[in-house]
Amino acid sequence: MKTAILLCSIFVLSTITLAQPPNRQGGGGNPQGTPTATPATAGTVAPLRDEPPIVTKHSITVGGRKLDYTATTGYMPLKNAQTGDIDARMFYMAYTLDNAPAGRPLMFAFNGGPGSASVWLHLGALGPRRIKMLDDGMMPPPPYEMEDNQQTWLTETDLVFIDPIGTGFSRAARPELATRYFGVQGDIESVGDFIRMYLTRNDRWMSPLYVGGESYGTTRTAGLSNHLFDRGIALNGIMLISTVLNFQTISFANNNDLPLMLILPSYTATAWYHKKLPASMQSKTIEQVAQEARQFVANEYGPAMLRIDSLTDRERDALATKFSSLTGLSKTFIEQNNFRVELGEFNKELLRSERRSTGRLDSRFKGIDRDAGGSTTGGDPSMNAIRPPYTAAFNQYVRNELGFKTDTEYYILGGGITGPWNYNVTNQYADTSTSMKDAMAKNPYMKVWLAQGYYDMATPFYAAEYTISALNLDPSLKKNISWTYYESGHMMYIETRSLKKLKDDMVTFMTLSRKK
Repeated sequence: MKTAILLCSIFVLSTITLAQPPNRQGGGGNPQGTPTATPATAGTVAPLRDEPPIVTKHSITVGGRKLDYTATTGYMPLKNAQTGDIDARMFYMAYTLDNAPAGRPLMFAFNGGPGSASVWLHLGALGPRRIKMLDDGMMPPPPYEMEDNQQTWLTETDLVFIDPIGTGFSRAARPELATRYFGVQGDIESVGDFIRMYLTRNDRWMSPLYVGGESYGTTRTAGLSNHLFDRGIALNGIMLISTVLNFQTISFANNNDLPLMLILPSYTATAWYHKKLPASMQSKTIEQVAQEARQFVANEYGPAMLRIDSLTDRERDALATKFSSLTGLSKTFIEQNNFRVELGEFNKELLRSERRSTGRLDSRFKGIDRDAGGSTTGGDPSMNAIRPPYTAAFNQYVRNELGFKTDTEYYILGGGITGPWNYNVTNQYADTSTSMKDAMAKNPYMKVWLAQGYYDMATPFYAAEYTISALNLDPSLKKNISWTYYESGHMMYIETRSLKKLKDDMVTFMTLSRKK
């Protein structure tokens, strides 16, 4: 079996070494917007300073309701506990409702990677302003536009978007300090320290608290839920958008058949969307075909893989026939791959006759490769569709509307993680699901919401379901778990119907999470 590393939204940088960040830190924390770091002399790095953030006032109208709010943009210093020196500064953007009622909730949100800034959730779904994409989530022609977000979560909660060290404008003071943040535990600890500092500096210790993450951000969120509780910070709820807590479930590797089984229902959903299933399957709903695929994996495909080399010819043919009917792939292709079809192979094969490939983050998207005869795709068309609009819009927005002036490069996706990510594991697969389980046992009031896209091939919905099931939660805690599904991909909110549904589902979740 071929070995491949499945990257998680937006990329899991387990083996990728990205560019070294600049030693000199750009400015942006002072009201004048001029660079604030002292120019470094040869062989030295200018020390980081604790600076006041930029504060601006704004208003939007959402559903006929006017929202007056304050935007706070700047750095939170991460200080050395022994020396008091600033070892790193974490960039953030906070939105707080003016004249808010007592008991206003507070939510911390971020994306994943590791190596991704929080721009996707910020300007795609949660914030008061968003990128204007086509209604189906496809890329519009440049130049790109922003619009008031009619589905902003600011109607329900104050919002703080965090860029972990190595993403966005967040930087360590010196390159040798950066590696402490580039790993599962160091990342959790630094973001946890940010949250503690924010609560302290803004007098929010008694607010209802939520943490929301996307993709690797769900890995971080699950770990944070227990890390924060052990430091006296109990959460009302956590929101896991496009979930991966156990990396064994998504990592294609020799002698790990689990992700091959758990992604199959996503293959089925994709083939259904592109009308590659038999007529009897195409007449069903997405929920029905997904459920049929789940049952096939649990009752037929999974057990067969446990004895794949001892199946009779009749059993192999029956398995290949059913596999084909649920994926749109030919029986010959399936058998030639020994019933082990990795994601890259599926993306290339499903639409080969059309000379197209399917997307990884969102399999509704079609890509044009250099040739139709190869075995791998030339890239991810769903990533290509979102990166330019979000990059351009964020850089314009943060400087012009929020007044944060700097020449520092905003690492939207990659570029700031110097070296491999430290997964802190002995069995090769990172897993924070048990940390979340511990947090749920310690804090039985904490609710957990998982939002999954049917066409998300990076963090498949059935893999998330398996992970939660494998926790074997105490029956009294199972009621704290809720699920919602979307006819979109990894970033389901780029599609307008899913954007609205995500907001509606969030309102329901927050209402339930605050009931005594």
